[in-house]
Amino acid sequence: MSRRLRSGLSAVLITLSCLLVPFGALSAWAAYGLTDTGRYVTTMAPLAGDPNVREAVADTVGDGIVREFGHEMDARVLRGTVLPFVHDAVRSFTQTAAFRTAWNEGNRVAHDAVLRALRDERDDAGRTGRPVTVDLAPVTAQVKRRLLQDHVPLANRIPVEHTEVALLPAQDLGRLRKGFHVLEVAGFWLPVTAVAFAVAGLALAARRRRALTATALGTALGGALLALALVVGRSLTLADLPDEVSHPAAGAVYDALTSTLRTASWLLVALGLTVATLTWLTGHPGVLRLVRRRRTPAPADAHAQTRPPTQAQA
Repeated sequence: MSRRLRSGLSAVLITLSCLLVPFGALSAWAAYGLTDTGRYVTTMAPLAGDPNVREAVADTVGDGIVREFGHEMDARVLRGTVLPFVHDAVRSFTQTAAFRTAWNEGNRVAHDAVLRALRDERDDAGRTGRPVTVDLAPVTAQVKRRLLQDHVPLANRIPVEHTEVALLPAQDLGRLRKGFHVLEVAGFWLPVTAVAFAVAGLALAARRRRALTATALGTALGGALLALALVVGRSLTLADLPDEVSHPAAGAVYDALTSTLRTASWLLVALGLTVATLTWLTGHPGVLRLVRRRRTPAPADAHAQTRPPTQAQA
């Protein structure tokens, strides 16, 4: 194979490898990071102490209780007597250990339900093709118990019913399943392919030092593009949310879910720049000698030998 052909093939393979770096990191994060229930619950657990998330949960649960309660009471009595107590009680409940336990368990149940639906598995009742929902009745029951302990008027009349919140609509499950299966395959093969292309490109390169520098800089650029994509994705995600959804709470959830991916993107940048710098330095030994000469102090006896003799010594 001619030198020119080897260089061209090497450049193509290295370019493809660098292009696959951000997509490989993204697919691996989605396929292995988001699908692990234990890791997901651990990631979401600190959000139980986030003020924006607590406020969003308090508003959602409180409004649901008031809405159910309003079926049995006059609207004026409801707004003037019960509504303030309900919202205060829910906010107080979100600061307890019981809420953190309910938060973790709710995330675990919701995550398991979503995974079962995406993998086309049957639910606890042996059914398939149904929308994925989560039940808020346990949280409502704990809030009602708190109101009764505080002797809030008419708290005993709050209905504790199964309030299901849809997570995945039934009509979207088929499309989401196909995308999820593709993601599981890509999460493994894209990073492997990126590494294979890089190794092959370096092996074919006529000037391997230059090829290694290009690969390292391309990896750093891919990491930077991934970090930029996360910032843009956050803005687009929050912009598409309906007005009734708390944007600060949604932003906190987005940041928690993508924290590992952000770390991976900056690690790619740091690794690429470090390898490129070391490759350049090893290709310029004069620079290394200059650095060593500046860092190494001169021997003391060498100064003594070059010092002129004093008058007494003469």
